[in-house]
Amino acid sequence: MYKILYNKFMRVGIYCNQTSKKFLSIEKELLQYFSKSEICYTVFNGIEEIRDVDVVIVLGGDGTILRVSVAAGRQGIRILGINAGTLGFLTEFEGEQANAAFELLTNGFSVEKRSVLEISVNGSTHYALNDAVFQRRYDGITDSNVVAITAEIDGKKVDDFVGDGIIVSTPTGSTAYSLSAGGSILTPNIEAFCLTPVCAHSLHNRPIVYADTSVMQVKLSQEGQVVLYCDGAFTDSLGPKDRVILKKADFCVEFVKNKDSNFFDRLLFKLNKWSI
Repeated sequence: MYKILYNKFMRVGIYCNQTSKKFLSIEKELLQYFSKSEICYTVFNGIEEIRDVDVVIVLGGDGTILRVSVAAGRQGIRILGINAGTLGFLTEFEGEQANAAFELLTNGFSVEKRSVLEISVNGSTHYALNDAVFQRRYDGITDSNVVAITAEIDGKKVDDFVGDGIIVSTPTGSTAYSLSAGGSILTPNIEAFCLTPVCAHSLHNRPIVYADTSVMQVKLSQEGQVVLYCDGAFTDSLGPKDRVILKKADFCVEFVKNKDSNFFDRLLFKLNKWSI
């Protein structure tokens, strides 16, 4: 984590989750602050519009940030999240703290880098800030009670996983689906990924934390019965002939943070909130 000082020439973008009206009042409040400042700002109505800014303020929950993250990260645009959704683990502020978010940008802030997964399927490249999930198909047509997946790291066989599938998560994604499946919690600054089996049919299958400098290959034994999701979005249907490679991407996603931001305080708060 490093510190960024306020620069009056900083360019700020605002992206609001348009599917819910509850974010509009926060956006209106932010626009009032920026209109009275010297900071150049732009309102984006679509993810494809996000460009030519230093920071993008994302109004929404974790799902909205995940949809924005890769586009922003590849351009070196930092993300400041304001939550008004159900889950906000990736956001730095809650909806009623719009003024605090504005003050943070104008008084200097810290930046936290998050690693990204690169997933190659037959030469096509996909990215995930949270996770890549390989799971059995649930379509009511395919006869697939379990799937068999073999994982290799740096050319060495890790294990055969028979069950509902596997999750490969970044440290950011370790507190998402992987956590629900019994995976380890990784601190954001650790240089590692986590392989987590989902409902494995063997008691010896356990989560494995491995260095993010390694390259993983996933092999499948059944045709058309495994589907790939990247950050919760359907990506592809897979079979034994498909070549799937996972490694660390050559870019990261940078989040704007308070200088006293504490991962463990946030973790305990969110875990207690989700446990209710």
